[in-house]
Formats: sequence, C-alpha cells, structure tokens
Amino acid sequence: MTGLPEHIEPVTRSVGQAQAFYDRLSRFYDLLSGASERRYVGIGLGMLAVRPGEHLLEIGSGTGHALVALARQAGPDGRVYGLDLSLGMGAVARARLLRAGLERSVSLVCGDALHLPICSAALDGMLMSFTLELFDTPDIPGVLAECRRVLRPAGRLAVVALSKPAHPSFSVAVYEWFHRRFPQLVDCRPIPVRHFLAQAGFIVLQAQQFRMLGLLPLEIALVANGENH
Repeated sequence: MTGLPEHIEPVTRSVGQAQAFYDRLSRFYDLLSGASERRYVGIGLGMLAVRPGEHLLEIGSGTGHALVALARQAGPDGRVYGLDLSLGMGAVARARLLRAGLERSVSLVCGDALHLPICSAALDGMLMSFTLELFDTPDIPGVLAECRRVLRPAGRLAVVALSKPAHPSFSVAVYEWFHRRFPQLVDCRPIPVRHFLAQAGFIVLQAQQFRMLGLLPLEIALVANGENH
C-alpha cells in the first residue's frame, strides 16, 4: 500500500445485534447479496488453491456456498470447518451441505473469530470473505492473530474484503455515510486490507483489486503465515 486512509469508520453495532440481524436475514441472504459476492469468493478460492487432504476453515461461512467448494476440493481425506456467528446462517449452510452429500466432511461451529475453537497449528488454509470488514477496528488485529495461531507454519489465508484506499472516492464516502446512519443494516465498511494483514505478520503472496458493482473498491489477497518465511 502507498498510504493509509486518514480515518477508518468504526463498527458500532454490538455482537448481539449482528447475530440477530443475520439470523433474520439468513433465509434471504443469497437473494440479496449472494450473486454479487459469489464471483469474488470464487477468485479467493482459486487463489487458495486447496489440495486434497488439507484441513481448512472458513470464517464467516454464511449460507455455505464456499464450504461446498472447499469440501469437494479437500476430498475425503480432508477436513473443513465453517465458523459463523449466526445460528440461522448455520442452519442454511447445513441444509446446503446435506443436499450436496457433504455433511460428514464439514463441521459447522457457531462462534466468534476472536476466540477460534481450533487447536494451534492445525490448519493448512483459511478463507475469510466479506467478513474481516465486519469487525470493529480494534478487534481486527485479534482476529488475524487467531488466524495465525491456528494456521500451520506454511499455512495460507485468502481474504476477500471491501478496501479503503488512501484517497477514497465519492462512492466510498457515500457508502460510509450509510454505514454511519444505518449501522445495523450497513454493518460492514471499507478497510485498508493489506495494511492489517502485514501488521499481523502475514506475507502477501498475491493481491488483486476490483470495483464491486462498479463502485466500491474490493481487494482479494492471498497471504502466508509469516512464521516460515
């Protein structure tokens, strides 16, 4: 990154409010947001390049689309975990895994990424899409520290997130206004993605930038656990 934005908007809704919101939204989430997000999640999955037999975690697994892809790529010798704060999202994901015949390949957990219920150095890879920007700024280093803890020394993490450049555009300013005005409805906001990843000790292997819906900057980054680099 060439510079940091002067200000990163805070996340003011509580964890309980977020949980209740996504519980209510879970049955309709794919209709409202799924189509616009799926292309970028697919790019993140491509960067992660899952190999058969790997152990993987998706943080913010939502309705389970990426879990299906991860489980198929990891194969019968692999293991996939999906973590989400919302029980409603987990129920939709479980139904999707059942339809795909993958319910035994994926373990779903309702929990918070600040306290991952996984042993240290247990995972080969992780995916976090449209999730890191949901955490308030002081919590992001803690989330990424947990990611590094559960990843093996050569482990890797793919992140898909709304990105805030050093000099934000008018469209970003408008989006942030809605975030301030309706913090429970527009609960995520753009963040300097690679800054937080580097600050946490990750090594950036690949990064691509896009404009979601032609307006909002979005970054997809593949990073490696810095312990072995």
